[in-house]
Amino acid sequence: MRLFLDANVLSTSAHNPRGIAALVIELGVSGRWALCSSALPSRRHAATSHGSSSTCLDRLGTLARSVRLVEHRAALDFPQGLARKYRPIFQAAPACQASHLLTGDLKDFGRFMDRPDQTLGVRIRTVAGFLNVR
Repeated sequence: MRLFLDANVLSTSAHNPRGIAALVIELGVSGRWALCSSALPSRRHAATSHGSSSTCLDRLGTLARSVRLVEHRAALDFPQGLARKYRPIFQAAPACQASHLLTGDLKDFGRFMDRPDQTLGVRIRTVAGFLNVR
């Protein structure tokens, strides 16, 4: 199984190293599944979404070394109706042959959750949904 982690999953893990996003990464590092993320700047996401704590940015750098960074492939399809700015994020998931795209972005990806028929076979889920945490 290969997981593609949206930048918000990485930054959440950096800000909460005892949370479930961090658990997904820890299990990936231990060999449970492969981890990928976009080569687009996740440090910028972490700084703007949670503040620019140097401890969090350091943790994010450590996490990024555990994750294979991939480029999107503009030639790949994307779900109909996905906003233009999120297309490169989505296109990176099938580019690395991810089985799942994990994100906390329900606003932009919510309508595609658990709809692999609309997302090139990639199952989009929240971290909690992936781990089946209630």
